[in-house]
Amino acid sequence: MNFNNAKFLTSCGKLSQLPAPDRPEICFSGRSNVGKSTLINKLLNRKSLARVSSVPGKTATINFFEIDNIYLVDLPGYGYAKVSKEEKNKWSALIGGYLDDDKRRTALIIQLVDMRHAPSKDDLSMIDYLIQAELPFIIVFTKADKLSKSERAERMRAFAQEIPYFEDIVSVAFSAVTLEGADEIREIIEDALSEE
Repeated sequence: MNFNNAKFLTSCGKLSQLPAPDRPEICFSGRSNVGKSTLINKLLNRKSLARVSSVPGKTATINFFEIDNIYLVDLPGYGYAKVSKEEKNKWSALIGGYLDDDKRRTALIIQLVDMRHAPSKDDLSMIDYLIQAELPFIIVFTKADKLSKSERAERMRAFAQEIPYFEDIVSVAFSAVTLEGADEIREIIEDALSEE
């Protein structure tokens, strides 16, 4: 898979706009401002293929990128407090409708969690949903460079208590600054696609 060969395909604000589920999909999920767009850009060696915003809750659409014969799917960030209830319900229906569609060929969901903090209630709901739905997923802990070695060790011990079935879930620490974890995530994506 040529990670340098990606292009933006489309933004979908409604389920009816989603492209046909005719190829494997790698999906990125996480709360607002956790770094989904940044991770996508770093994995693809691009500066701004996925638009990064400093305003949380900016991505209110499902964004599709095409790479070889695969879709990379950037889901809207969840859990941003300053968005109207109506807007939250719309996002929720959009994300839920996408994930519940068993025609979609989900090869892997990359669930992002900020390494500096305990997972939010929304993070835990999402992880629980992925487990219950038996969807293939890994957890990527973002902003890893912002913690010292001892702080990281402490957070990893805490995650083992905070996240259900943590010992059974593949997790990767990622830094957009040092690119720690980027190669490992690319390998996991390729492995997931080889099983398709």
